[in-house]
Amino acid sequence: MKQLIDKAEVLVEALPYMRRFFEKTVVIKYGGSAMVDESLRESFAVDVVLLKYIGLRPVLVHGGGPQIGRALASLGKESKFIDGLRVTDDATMEVVERVLGGEVNASIVELVERAGGRGLGLTGQHDSMLRVERKRPGGKDLGRVGQVVKVECEAIVQATQQGYIPVVAPIGVDPDGVTHNVNADEAAGALAVALGAEKLMLLTDVEGVLDAKGALMSQLTVAEVAKHIDEGTIRGGMIPKVECCLQALDGKVGRAHVVDGRVLHAVLLEIFTDGGVGTVITH
Repeated sequence: MKQLIDKAEVLVEALPYMRRFFEKTVVIKYGGSAMVDESLRESFAVDVVLLKYIGLRPVLVHGGGPQIGRALASLGKESKFIDGLRVTDDATMEVVERVLGGEVNASIVELVERAGGRGLGLTGQHDSMLRVERKRPGGKDLGRVGQVVKVECEAIVQATQQGYIPVVAPIGVDPDGVTHNVNADEAAGALAVALGAEKLMLLTDVEGVLDAKGALMSQLTVAEVAKHIDEGTIRGGMIPKVECCLQALDGKVGRAHVVDGRVLHAVLLEIFTDGGVGTVITH
């Protein structure tokens, strides 16, 4: 009987969050271990489908860097990076479109459908959803790497209204219709702003945003994030992630989360429990 009561208490704890987020859009960047480990893949898919069935509107944006790297290696082509971004020449872009927009995207749609949902695979080039200009950080030439400048999200809106869970590959197009590789975090943030999302969630392979002693900071404000970056507490690969969160919040997204994707049912735990399993950033 106690186990049954415990289950009921879990639902009671979740009820205020269910009410708050009913019919709200949640954009989730899916990547890291959650895309590789089979048990994590299955728990993630269940989480997303459950969100849909209780009235939220999940939208998935996925990465695929390791899969692209393996495909390039099989062709004898070396992966090159500048400032953490893949240098993308024409030959590399062909692989990106095949792997990211094809194989990886289709596998995630299949995963969602096995969990009982209706997935719809899209890429940012669909109806020019992600419009980009070439990214040149510090004047460096990365090839066909795009920075999102405009989002046309009608295809996603229609898909969610028809009961689908959109699964978006981060491939954008420039004004000439040329495809570009887009950072998945950036694509997710841009879509969250365009969709007026209540939440942006970035799944990572770390516990969340950590303080100087390595302890999780479960809640941060925009001002606190800026302070921790200036002090060097937030550094390395976490900086672009939290900057993506700050840009989303600046674009009126309700909350942004950096979530430990190595935890089973991480998405549900972060949304529907008081403690969560990552870092939430708010105004």
